[in-house]
Amino acid sequence: MKALILAAGYGTRLYPLTHQYPKPLLKIGKRPLIDFIIDKIKDLEQPNEIIVVTNQRFIKIFRKWLKTKKDIQNLSLVNDLTKDYQHRRGAIGDIDFVIRKKQIKDDLLVIGADNLFEGNLKDFIYFAKKKSPYVTIGVYDIKDKNKASLYGVLKLDRFKQVVDFKEKPKHPFSNLVAMCLYYFPKESLAFIRRYLKENKDKKDALGFYIEWLSKKDKVYGFSFSKSWYDIGHHKIYQEAKEKYERR
Repeated sequence: MKALILAAGYGTRLYPLTHQYPKPLLKIGKRPLIDFIIDKIKDLEQPNEIIVVTNQRFIKIFRKWLKTKKDIQNLSLVNDLTKDYQHRRGAIGDIDFVIRKKQIKDDLLVIGADNLFEGNLKDFIYFAKKKSPYVTIGVYDIKDKNKASLYGVLKLDRFKQVVDFKEKPKHPFSNLVAMCLYYFPKESLAFIRRYLKENKDKKDALGFYIEWLSKKDKVYGFSFSKSWYDIGHHKIYQEAKEKYERR
């Protein structure tokens, strides 16, 4: 298994903090946000490589960060070669770029670098492996349908299979939303290239891919019950900082 951390966004909703600085390296407490994700992946003791994909604007800053991680031998950076928001590849585009560049043929764990969550990734991986060769996504009960409209909204059946999925619906049918956390078994990777060929205008939000995939193949959801912060707005960033600084 390989792990891929998506860190190639431009953080426009957090300007001016992220105008010249990558969102995944913003501090939560005394640590960069991405370090919390790295810790969770390290605890798995399974990935033979941890890949961070970023962009041309921020690659130099990430290289400085990487020098502080000399204790992690299998950590690498990939530059997706984009320079601005208008030319970004998008989340699913970046996954495809890394798969082709690295010639990945292993199972792939994908995590958004702006995800700050509590809970055990080991339980998620155990569940996902049982559902292989089908894709598993991390899901969270946000308990507010107004907030749910900002995310991919879904329903699960009693077997935890996704039976309905809609990316950012105006009128959410559920409080259950998709986190930016995915387990793609190696057998499922070919779907990504197929999706991009059919949907060239929907490369950004991964939810569009999951919405498409759930109609083509089985997709399962693993629920996280502890806290989850999607660091996309100033208010949520401040809430996360305050919580972690109290620790």
